[in-house]
This record gives sequence, structure tokens and C-alpha cells, in this order.
Amino acid sequence: MHFELAFVLLFSIATAVAIAARYFKFPYTVALVLAGLGLGMVHVFEPPHLTKELLFAIILPGLLFEAAFHVEFRKFWKNKLAITSLAIPGVVASMGLTALLLSPAMRGMNFLEGFGLIHAMVFASLIVSTDPIAVVGLFKALGAPKRLAILVEGESLLNDGTAVVLFMLVLSVANGERFTVGGATLDFLRIAGMGMVIGAAVGFAVAQVIQRVDDAMVEITLTVIAAYGSFVVAEHFHYSGVIATVVAGMLCGNWAARLGMSPTTRVAVESFWEYLAFALNSVVFLLIGLEVQLTSLLASWQPILLAYAAVMVGRAVVVYGVSGLLRLTSERLPWSWSAVLTWSGLRGAVSMVLVLGLPADFAHREMLVNMTFGVVVLSIIFQGLTIAPVLKKLGITGIKDVYQEQYELARGRLGAIHAALAALEAMRRSREIPVDVLEPMERDYQQKATAVEQELTALKQQSTRFHEEEHQEAARRVLIVEKDALFDAYQKGTLNKDVFEHLCAELDERIAKTKDAEAHVPLEDAHATPEAVAS
Repeated sequence: MHFELAFVLLFSIATAVAIAARYFKFPYTVALVLAGLGLGMVHVFEPPHLTKELLFAIILPGLLFEAAFHVEFRKFWKNKLAITSLAIPGVVASMGLTALLLSPAMRGMNFLEGFGLIHAMVFASLIVSTDPIAVVGLFKALGAPKRLAILVEGESLLNDGTAVVLFMLVLSVANGERFTVGGATLDFLRIAGMGMVIGAAVGFAVAQVIQRVDDAMVEITLTVIAAYGSFVVAEHFHYSGVIATVVAGMLCGNWAARLGMSPTTRVAVESFWEYLAFALNSVVFLLIGLEVQLTSLLASWQPILLAYAAVMVGRAVVVYGVSGLLRLTSERLPWSWSAVLTWSGLRGAVSMVLVLGLPADFAHREMLVNMTFGVVVLSIIFQGLTIAPVLKKLGITGIKDVYQEQYELARGRLGAIHAALAALEAMRRSREIPVDVLEPMERDYQQKATAVEQELTALKQQSTRFHEEEHQEAARRVLIVEKDALFDAYQKGTLNKDVFEHLCAELDERIAKTKDAEAHVPLEDAHATPEAVAS
């Protein structure tokens, strides 16, 4: 099958899965992996393989840049100690713990002769990076604290780079190169540090150009250059392309977009990257499912479960350890958040590509591939499906668990009452029903409406979030109506092109301001739990 046709089929399948997942309220990324597994079993078509070239050249830079572009630096910096502790020393510690747990367990269970500590370290170094895509959207839907989402996403942005650098260092040791702690530390600092420098340089250069032009298409192209150019340059000089892209993305999103882009351009750029992230995520999660050979995984189910347990224990120890240390600082975390940070550590495509990049003659390569694929699939499906119940069980989904159902019921009742009152008014105008019949019914519905409105007012006093939600919904509806009216007037010839573009620019500026207002909603509600307030 031609490469182009395979990608058309992939996007068609991803679209169908997205529609079905939305209809059945099923996690989209989990649905994609399951669809990929099913298609892989029946061999409907030959898909493109998830290679290092495909991931590093096309998928990873785009996903990293989009995520970094939308991370608000103020919130990131406010949680810098927690994020960097988890993403750098935490990843190193997690790798060490996972390897120390896995190596003796593999020997004790006699799963594989000759599987030593160095092989366990190779596995641990490639599996420690996390992928937040499947859970960050869920956090928003469930009303989880925004700071928790920042921690999960910020850690993932940095730990991808840490894990790739660690994997390179560990692999070099496994291939017989000399190892010293000082040398490894210097290599890590050099690779990661120069990645930051390159990302900052590319991001700064692109931001300077963006400030001097005012053309949406050119500025979108410049952000693409920043995303892929920073990655390519850093990788060319054997530095961290992941960290370079993250730094370039944060510079473009927090500096270039806010200071150098007009509101119209900013809306266009954000729309472009939002779509690109959707497309790349769809492809990568579908390819994860298609890449897995279920028969091979089932044959190695015991080592896979052992590896999964070692990975989860290693992460739990590190997360709880970091959380304990952070309690001595202003960035302390509730213990319930530590459980979520542990459970939300899903593994993704980076781990699979790294293990596939092992030399063909590398010792125990087949077992390492099976263990990695198995852990990735288990984490996406098992943890991806259970993260929502975990959040609800721990009671950290904001005010939603306590008041959301009451709020939605009241909104539903009020909508039905207003519809009934509108129908009664229509009957009054048409004189279909006598007024003396309608008046008692109108009084009854007015009383019901008053009671429900009082209930809604009381609920809003419990949480400012409901007021914000209503305001955002009203703003969205009004802006949609305004934009539709502009397009209708332009198509009918009432407005010429210059006037239409001027009015659209004004409207886009209001849209941008609305998005900024949404981004600055307070992180915690006034009546949140004591732990959330303390955080």
C-alpha cells in the first residue's frame, strides 16, 4: 500500500474513532490504541511503522511545541521547584529504583538468563518519560485543579528530554564505554544545557521576526520553523532536541504571541497548532496500537507485569518522596495529589521508539521490546480508563463532585421552565387558550422559576467557577453570533473587504481577550478542600 493512502486511512480511522469516543464519552487516546490493536490483529492494511525518524522528524517536535506554546510561564515558574524536581532528579531516581527492583526480580523468577542490572537500566531509562495527553484533557473535563494539570504537563515536557539523554548515556555504558558519575553528569548538563541554549536562540530569533511582521500565514510558518528548526539544529549537534523545542515553544507562546502577534494572528496561530496537535496525537496513538503484536506480548505476560509493577513502584516512591520534601517549601502538594501524579504517569510513543532504536544485536532486545510495548499499552488502557474514578474517589475534582450535579439539575430545570413560560406567552398572543386559564399556570411557573433562580444563586456563592462558566458560555455564544453576522453581511455585499477585515480584527481581539480571561480564572475556589487551599 502506498504511504500516502495509508495516512489517508489513518486519518479516516482516527476521525471515526474521535466521533465514536465523543458519543460514548470514552477517552479518545485509549480508544485510538484499542482501535489500533484491533486493526493490527486483522491486518486490514499495512500502516507506516512508528520509527525514530517518523517520531523525531514529524510527530514529537509538533506535539512538544504545541504543549509548551500553551503553558503559561507565570504558572510554570510558580511551580518550578515541583516540576523540575519531578522531571530531572526525579526521573534519574525513578530510573535507578525501577532498575534495582526489576533486575533481581527477573533473575529470581528465571524469566531470562543473563538479564542483569545494565539491561534493567536500559529498560528503566527508556520507560521513565511520561505522556500526559490522555489525562490533561480529562482533568479539565472533571474540574480538577488547574495547578495539578500544570504539574502533570510541565513534568512531561521536561522529563521527555531528561529520559532521552539518560537513555543515550546508559546505552553507551551498556555498549562498553567507560562510565564515571562525574563524566555522566557533565555529559547530561552539556546535552541538556546546550539544548536549552539552542531553543532559546531559535525562539528569540523567531520572536524578533514575529514582532516586525504582521501577516498571519508568515507568523504561523515562523512558529513551525521554531518548533522543527530548534529540534533539528539541536539533534544535528547531538544535543537535546526535546528540550530545545520546549524552550522555543515557551518563548514563542509567552513572549512572541503576547507581544508580537496581533489578536487576529494569535487566533489563527492557536487554531493551527490546536489542529496539528489533534492530528499528530491521532496518528501516534493509532500507530502505537498498530505497532503492538498481541501474540508476542501475551507470550511474555509475566515479565511485562513484573516490569509494570517495578515502574509503578519506582514512580510512586519518587513522587511521594518529592512531595514530602516539597512540604518544607511554599510549593507543597496535598498527599492526594501525589497519588494522582503517580497514577497519571502514562507511558507513550517516546518509550516505544527508543526501544525500537536498540541495535539488532543488543542483548535481550526482543524481551526489552515486549516489556516496553506491554507497559505502554497497560498504562494507556488501564490507567487511562481508571484515572477518572481515581480523581473522584480522592475527591480532588474541585467543587464538581459536591455541587456540580445540583448546579446542572437546576440549570436544566430553569431551561425547561423558561421554555414552558415561552409557550404560555405564545398561547396568550395567539388567543388559543383563555387568559383566565393561562394566568394561574403562568404564576405557578414564575414561582418555580424564582425558586430555581434562588437555588442557582446559592450554588454560585459556594463556587465562583459557576459564574465564570456562565460568563464564558454567554461570551462564546455572542461572539459566534457576531462572527456569523459579519460573514453574512460580507457574502451579501453589504460590507466591502476592507471593512470586513477591520471588523473581524476587532472581533478577534475580543476573542483573544476572552481567552486571556479564561486563562486567568483563579486556580482554586473559595470553598475548595483544605488541602487544595494549602497547595
